[in-house]
Amino acid sequence: MNGYVSFVGSGPGDPELLTFKAVNRLKQADVVLFDDLSAGEVLNHVSSKATLVGVGKRAGRQSPKQQHVSRLLVEYAMQGVKVVRLKSGDPGIFGRLEEEIDALVEANIPFEIIPGVTAASAAAAAASMPLTRRLSSRRLQFITGHDVSGALPEDLNISALTDPKCTTVIYMPKRTFPILAEKLIVHGLSQDTPALLAESVSCEEEKFTASTLRELAAKMEKDAGSMPGLILLGPLALSS
Repeated sequence: MNGYVSFVGSGPGDPELLTFKAVNRLKQADVVLFDDLSAGEVLNHVSSKATLVGVGKRAGRQSPKQQHVSRLLVEYAMQGVKVVRLKSGDPGIFGRLEEEIDALVEANIPFEIIPGVTAASAAAAAASMPLTRRLSSRRLQFITGHDVSGALPEDLNISALTDPKCTTVIYMPKRTFPILAEKLIVHGLSQDTPALLAESVSCEEEKFTASTLRELAAKMEKDAGSMPGLILLGPLALSS
């Protein structure tokens, strides 16, 4: 008999941001496959009898292939145990969730998705700012800064990204932000548009850098740093 897989959002790193349901699933799990950013204190909720398997992927580092991760999920679940796939942030936001779901569906393995606090929400909260505002930012959009090859996606909707009354949150932006910034400026977005770099959100080493589109791009071209981060761009990208 097949087991059961719970896709659990661990949030941005602070274990206090876990939901009650997420904690319960971690306590009940026989096997936990976790991302790098889901490690640390979050794993304290896992039973000492459970099997922990690190499957995290980080830019610029040797990491497990997605196909391998999906295969592990299926193999463990087919042993009839409770499996938690612990993903950083929210499982459905740039977490390649669909590929792992497809593998489970093909193997006829039941699953559930438990949402988590995504980094954009945690960053805005930590910076004491809203992501939307009634008059100046009525629209919110999340994009990824790189495609599967690590390059800036070629099919970005530039018109949407140059809307001055929209808050844009760029996930995994560091390596490609200088290129993106140049595109946005060329297509009409002011180089003085506020930009906020949020790194290691909700963790002890959390850091915010308030800047402008042009200045942040220049800074990141020289040194993007190694901490995980995201960029908030637009009328609300202002530090507290």
